[in-house]
Amino acid sequence: MAAALGEEVPDNEDYYSLLNVRREASQEELKAAYRRLCMLYHPDKHRDPELKTQAEQLFNLVHQAYEVLSDPQTRAIYDIYGRRGLEMEGWEVVERRRTPAEIREEFERLQREREERRLQQRTNPKGTISVGIDATDLFDRYDEEYEDVPGSSFPQIEINKMHISQSIEAPLTATDTAILSGSLSTQNGNGGGSINLALRRVTSPKGWGELEFGAGDLQGPLFGLKIFRNLTPKCFITTNCALQFSSRGIRPGLTTVLARNLDKNTMGYLQWRWGIQSAMNTSIVRDTKTSHFTVALQLGIPHSFMMISYQHKFQDEDQTRVKGSLKAGFFGTIVEYGAERKISRHSILGATVSVGVPQGVSLKIKLNRASQTYFFPVHLTDQLLPSAVFYATVGPLVIYFAMHRLIIKPYLRAQKEKELEKQRESTASDVQQKKQEAEAAVRLMQESVRRITEAEEARMGLIIVNAWYGKFVNDNSRKNEKVKVIDVTVPLQCLVKDSKLILTEASKAGLPGFYDPCVGEEKSLKVLYQFRGVLHQVMSADSEALRIPKQSHRIDADG
Repeated sequence: MAAALGEEVPDNEDYYSLLNVRREASQEELKAAYRRLCMLYHPDKHRDPELKTQAEQLFNLVHQAYEVLSDPQTRAIYDIYGRRGLEMEGWEVVERRRTPAEIREEFERLQREREERRLQQRTNPKGTISVGIDATDLFDRYDEEYEDVPGSSFPQIEINKMHISQSIEAPLTATDTAILSGSLSTQNGNGGGSINLALRRVTSPKGWGELEFGAGDLQGPLFGLKIFRNLTPKCFITTNCALQFSSRGIRPGLTTVLARNLDKNTMGYLQWRWGIQSAMNTSIVRDTKTSHFTVALQLGIPHSFMMISYQHKFQDEDQTRVKGSLKAGFFGTIVEYGAERKISRHSILGATVSVGVPQGVSLKIKLNRASQTYFFPVHLTDQLLPSAVFYATVGPLVIYFAMHRLIIKPYLRAQKEKELEKQRESTASDVQQKKQEAEAAVRLMQESVRRITEAEEARMGLIIVNAWYGKFVNDNSRKNEKVKVIDVTVPLQCLVKDSKLILTEASKAGLPGFYDPCVGEEKSLKVLYQFRGVLHQVMSADSEALRIPKQSHRIDADG
């Protein structure tokens, strides 16, 4: 076992990368890689006392990696738990004599138990805060009415409504969950609140049921029952029954939704609602990696309408989305357009402009922060004024780009640097050890590289001219960032066999003679090599597999 060897190995040591083999490597591939490195690092091949000592350390490390990966049981443990799993005294996790399949089954069982314990501790809080703002005085102002009023030269912007809601989940068992929620609302000086308790039970893999009890100061007690059931692998139904008690009597309600997968990315819905505001609704929703499309038709009392909306998802790191919708019915016509973008790891900011007849013009700003939502609908005018539409569109864009450039971007950059610095400090000793091992490996490789180079030159084969590994800065917008690379020409040439170099799909920091020069940052491998007397060049991502030579790497002599 690894711990019995007495060598201290960094926790992040990747045995597969060290041997330069695939994670699915066969015993023959492991043995070939092991023999190759043994020939390179065997202590008896070095007479210099210092080199001999370094060779012994690296030889033991390679032997340790091979010993773990060549045994099916220890390999399964390493694949699941890493090196720490091999060092557990008495092997508290699982019996070592079990087969790899049994070890994996035991691991999955332990994972389920940990998930259940985590479930018991999770409350999954969700909340919404909505603040309605009346800013119609900015555009619908009657100046003659305020001539004699002190301070009337400034438009009056008022908060006319607020809504706060919060919910938490309390898992009772693996199948039972209690959900407690409450809300407070106020509008134009009048308000109220309510509290609800729901008990949900998963009855089978195909369905669940939920009982709901509620009460409020504006409405009486509420009793509800919700049932979800998968009818087929592609079809499900949801039914929600409710009894609302009030001073006017009992108001029953029933809502049923039938949904079906029309294809891989498309869902069809049929909804029937009876009771308060009875209606029938049908909709088709298509959601793909780059777009979200919805078309819906509703016939009901008092509202009937048709709606179509489209959202485009940009494939960038900020998860930018632009959207637009058209909704027309008995209430009038509303056109909405907007965008949303990720501004930090847990925050998404969005803005939507709503233009309707007779609703007027509104700007809706929404901020999602983890499981909390902050919503600010700003009503600008009751009329269709071009100036209101213009400022509602341009204003948020100007403010966002100014804030992004002056506040958000510098803040995120500072946070990233802080995290990187923290990561560098925590891994400094491991990196230093890996650096010393890499430098020792390069010294031990010199003689082998000389022989390999002579053989390759004789056959006009593969010669590594220059190779660099680390962080490269090619973008002009990042020209102030520091380049952090190490020379890996010797280690790569040492891996050349029969005029070929093959690197597996793993981080190259674990290869012999390599180490991580910039922990936590994106790294690449840049290789300038000669094959059949012609120069070639390639840039490879850190975890990307690489095979050279290739015709596509050839440098055009005319260029």
